[in-house]
Amino acid sequence: MTDKNMLFDQIFSKHQHSDKVFLHTLEGDISYAQFHCQVNQLANGLKQAGLKTGDRVAVQAAKSVTQLALYVATIKAGGVYLPLNTSYTAFELDYFITNAEASIVIVSGQAEQAVKPIAEKQLARLLTLDADGTGTLTTLSSTCETRFDAVPRGAEDLAAILYTSGTTGRSKGAQLCHRNLVSNTVVLRDFWQFTKDDVLLHMLPIYHTHGLFVACNLLAYVGGAMIFLPRFDSDDAIRFMPHATTMMGVPTFYTRLLDDSRFDAALCQHMRLFISGSAPLLAETHKQFEARTGMKILERYGMTETNMSTSNRYDGARIAGTVGIALPGVDLRIVDAQTGAELPDGEIGIIELKGDNVFTGYWQMPEKTAESFREDGYFITGDMARIDENGYVVIVGRDKDLIISGGLNVYPKEIESLIDEIDGVLESAVIGAPHADFGEAVVAVIVAENDSLSEQIIMASLQDRLAKFKQPKRYIFIDELPRNTMGKVQKAALRTSYQDSFGPSSS
Repeated sequence: MTDKNMLFDQIFSKHQHSDKVFLHTLEGDISYAQFHCQVNQLANGLKQAGLKTGDRVAVQAAKSVTQLALYVATIKAGGVYLPLNTSYTAFELDYFITNAEASIVIVSGQAEQAVKPIAEKQLARLLTLDADGTGTLTTLSSTCETRFDAVPRGAEDLAAILYTSGTTGRSKGAQLCHRNLVSNTVVLRDFWQFTKDDVLLHMLPIYHTHGLFVACNLLAYVGGAMIFLPRFDSDDAIRFMPHATTMMGVPTFYTRLLDDSRFDAALCQHMRLFISGSAPLLAETHKQFEARTGMKILERYGMTETNMSTSNRYDGARIAGTVGIALPGVDLRIVDAQTGAELPDGEIGIIELKGDNVFTGYWQMPEKTAESFREDGYFITGDMARIDENGYVVIVGRDKDLIISGGLNVYPKEIESLIDEIDGVLESAVIGAPHADFGEAVVAVIVAENDSLSEQIIMASLQDRLAKFKQPKRYIFIDELPRNTMGKVQKAALRTSYQDSFGPSSS
């Protein structure tokens, strides 16, 4: 075991005493030194709350400076950080907290009573943290020392667990070790040419790989700054963009900016780089953006299990409809879905990856882990792609049932299982349909026992059991679901029939 905490020592420690501004917020500027004083107090507070090395800290809280400091504090204190989508209901949280065997659970004050029995069942310490930085966590840590020696953690030790939905409806906890996060940060610094002079316009959530690991780790590593905003808002983006040099966003950010006449080339003159990810960027959006600003968005490809794996070039061609080349240190191959044989360029197959960026497996799911890796160590992503004539990766599909809505993964089986439990439902099928704002939105196709079942009844049943982004935005009632000769529901036929569910202009 090394005597250093790998992630903290390599990513966060270099600038911890600097008076340079790290975070520009709506409430004021925060220097690296001020930020790390809070980190140290929170690390001491976590220890007081009973955190032991390797314990999981589950966090569902609104984006704030304190929440970001809590992530760093958890790592520094030797814990494993478990960020949870703020949309998750108590019903959903029960599974994550119990499955991860979290020893400390941190939620908003509003959610405290609903989560209390879950924490008690798990014998976990329950603390609160609200958007303004107040809560019992802050009260506990505010009187703690502002010095803290990082707990030693090695390259293979767990740093975080991020839950990703499963096709069976059972979420899987992707285990990310210190090596995974450090290696990816170092590679991205060089590939995207980030330096201490960069100011990132940060409007992403920080319960997700994109906003937390890619953005925050990278800027902390180079000693840059972030304009740290609670969420995406077109007015705020336009207000702060002249003070930034870079921006990371999901495709929705860019389509909304293009809808605003104030967004033009003059507004972007200080920007050196726009990055898009978490969901496919339409080639048309890419072209409209270049026509409006004179700049090309850099699109890349990653996933919870692998961090970033490919990217269009910074200095070379950025080709609309592609996600670029494999990043340095990442081995990528396209294989036949049935045989596993590697395919020549131009042929469509499954993306498989190997490298220091690839996760160590699924938490307490050895069978799922074994199914997801080849014998030679390659991770089977499930994403379909080909290599074009330029050597760039073109994503052409994915696990056919997966829906990506607003950059977040939604697996239909989880929603179908809950709908099928409702009295009056014979069966259901959940699909994604093109949506102008979210890329895709959830559509539920339902076969009812009789006419007494209504959309309102189903909506009311799902309201407290599913995160809002998973809840169907349209319900369609039909007499029977289309099936093949083997009785399998034909979701491809449903997607074709209802592709205009949100209007032809969405497609």
